[in-house]
Amino acid sequence: MVVEINHFIIYLREIKKTSKNTEVSYQRDLMQLASFLGQQGIVEVGKVTKTSLNSYILYLEKAGRATTTISRTLASMKAFFHYECTQGNIGKDPAELIKAPKVEKKEPIILTVDEVNCLLSQPDGETPKEFRDRAMLELLYATGIRVSELINLKKSDVNLTVGYITCKDEHKERMIPFGKVSKLALSAYMERGREHLLKEQDCECLFTNCNGRPMSRQGFWKIVKFYGDKAGIKADITPHSLRHSFAAHLLRNGADIHVVQAMLGHSDMATTQMYMNYAQKEAVRRVYTGVHPRG
Repeated sequence: MVVEINHFIIYLREIKKTSKNTEVSYQRDLMQLASFLGQQGIVEVGKVTKTSLNSYILYLEKAGRATTTISRTLASMKAFFHYECTQGNIGKDPAELIKAPKVEKKEPIILTVDEVNCLLSQPDGETPKEFRDRAMLELLYATGIRVSELINLKKSDVNLTVGYITCKDEHKERMIPFGKVSKLALSAYMERGREHLLKEQDCECLFTNCNGRPMSRQGFWKIVKFYGDKAGIKADITPHSLRHSFAAHLLRNGADIHVVQAMLGHSDMATTQMYMNYAQKEAVRRVYTGVHPRG
């Protein structure tokens, strides 16, 4: 199966033009599946059945894997076996009728404005690392971009004069404004932090780790976790929490939902709508608190 999986990954990269993150995710899921099936004596794609795939799903459930993880794994399996079927490598798609487990939708973690301010104020030193951390946190909250977009930003994607960043993916490009505070943080990082972190290495990425190499998702997650703990924030925040908070705070303050959708890069309005629901709840609470005798 390993050879077929590698061919599938090449197909995703060269034909489908999927993102690097999607490619890595699919490869990881499918290699884990191949390892499990190999232990069952199934090493050929044509020998895989619906029963063997259901056994793997059951194995993941017993191992305590989250339903979101299992659903993502199933999506990888379906894409792979559909590809194998269309290529004529197998006569029947064994994953076609397998259903994904129901995923419980969790409320997004949305910080208050005070919590965001407290978090962003934590990297207050004058070291290159703190200049970088402050710039990354400020830019993430100012623009609401995804973590993958943040760590993949190039220096050329930032226009400090106009106050815009350009985010690109395999399908489209969008320009997102940022404000004065982010501009100051970015300027300080560019002038007093980035060159020190680069250590004379050649790296196009705007943000690097302390060795002058591109920042990883895990590396930035640790940064957010560190400053969240330092700020005393009780919620289990992640980098995505700042994206959630960005959208919710804009909508609560009257931003047009279509503009927020465009800045977030959502293709489906329903995804942006969940932040509107939060904004409406907050508006009701503010009215209630302001007018009720015991508010």
